Amino acid sequence: MITITKTSGMNLQQAVQNVFVQLSDTISQLTNEQYAQPCKALNNATIGQHVRHTIELFRCLETGYETGVINYEKRKRDLLIETDINVAAGLLTQLYQGLGKSNKELQLDAQYDDTSEDVVTVSTNYYREIIYNLEHTIHHMALIRIGVQSVSTVELPEDFGVASSTMRYRKNVHSNVHTA
Repeated sequence: MITITKTSGMNLQQAVQNVFVQLSDTISQLTNEQYAQPCKALNNATIGQHVRHTIELFRCLETGYETGVINYEKRKRDLLIETDINVAAGLLTQLYQGLGKSNKELQLDAQYDDTSEDVVTVSTNYYREIIYNLEHTIHHMALIRIGVQSVSTVELPEDFGVASSTMRYRKNVHSNVHTA
């Protein structure tokens, strides 16, 4: 059994805040036109669509915390989030400020077969889902990086869209090369 302490939850909240601040700072350097511009390199998706997707998963988690059941597939797709940077940035702030809740058991529902109504149900917990959403956000930030580079000259931090484990690995490899 894994024990999760209150300190772990606060560390998760800080990690999400760091990623959300980085994402918010980046999109705030774009115009709404750049934010909503289809990118060939992203199969004509937009930066805004990727930001909307990540925000909506966190919103599903917040709703699921209250009901006890999370279903990411039933999220509302709010087109305003993908076209208005200020709306997206405001929601990012609101979401990480609301992550200080205590851990609790939850149920995750999903459907993986378009031809069936069968629902897969899995036991999970709030902190585990924060971790999933954080990793998912970083993955989308890697795609957002491609979009930002396609539509603007905004300089991105080296670690934008890179998992912390990858950054630690790169640092370790880099330090071992210089000490050998």
